[in-house]
Amino acid sequence: CGAIFISFLIAVGCFYELSQLEPAARSIDLKWFTWLSTQNLSADVAFLIDPLSIVMVLVITGVGFLIHLYSTGYMNVDPAFPRFFSYLNLFCFAMLILVLANNLLLMFVGWEGVGLCSYLLIGFWYDHKPNATAGMKAFVVNRVGDFGFLLGVLILFWGMYSVGHASVTFKELAANSHLLQGLMIGSVPVVTIICLLLFFGATGKSAQIPLYVWLPDAMAGPTPVSALIHAATMVTAGVYMIGRMNFLFTMSPTALTVVAVVGAVTAFFAATIGFAQDDIKKVLAYSTVS
Repeated sequence: CGAIFISFLIAVGCFYELSQLEPAARSIDLKWFTWLSTQNLSADVAFLIDPLSIVMVLVITGVGFLIHLYSTGYMNVDPAFPRFFSYLNLFCFAMLILVLANNLLLMFVGWEGVGLCSYLLIGFWYDHKPNATAGMKAFVVNRVGDFGFLLGVLILFWGMYSVGHASVTFKELAANSHLLQGLMIGSVPVVTIICLLLFFGATGKSAQIPLYVWLPDAMAGPTPVSALIHAATMVTAGVYMIGRMNFLFTMSPTALTVVAVVGAVTAFFAATIGFAQDDIKKVLAYSTVS
């Protein structure tokens, strides 16, 4: 609890410092070390602090701390108390990596870490068969979405390489993404393919149609897990990713239309299912999908 509370205080400090800067200067890169360096690709373990990421960090650490605090009482008599908190902390760590990464490869590490922790937390009481099954279902459905996400990242890198700006760093991608205009695979613009594949990854994480099926079952885990994964953090990962890649999505009206339609249909469809539920956790699950 102390670790996540200190993280929250640091996040509040960062938010204040950022708010004192000129709007144009509110984007700070912190490089830790070079992770990958080849002739065409360079990726650092580096973090990007800007208004989008710092708001997400405040949510993750602030809500995360309250959930940690609640869990101390909720899980008090559980024999696996230490294991639960190590998973909970690891989840927050992975989520922070996801939102603070300054490049797509590091973001993918956080993306996968969040998927792993959701599996561990949803199936926490694994000696009860439905819980173990729900954990596996969440893991498999997320892997399906992650395949689309990874494919989108690879095609994006290939596209940037083709136009002479091979990079996976968000700032460089934003500066040079306009060069992808006119690049086609068959008769389909490359930007549209990339955006649709990235969005497919987001439908897995954020439980949109067609990959929403894992979330209602995920209520099998302990209640604090439902709060952390469904209400606060994991389901916003897909939304965050699309916000971060907005410079690509604005180049593809087709992809924007697909995002809007899938979002609207999911909101309406899940709300109608929620009406028919008589288990309060299921009602919350479908309201989250909505």
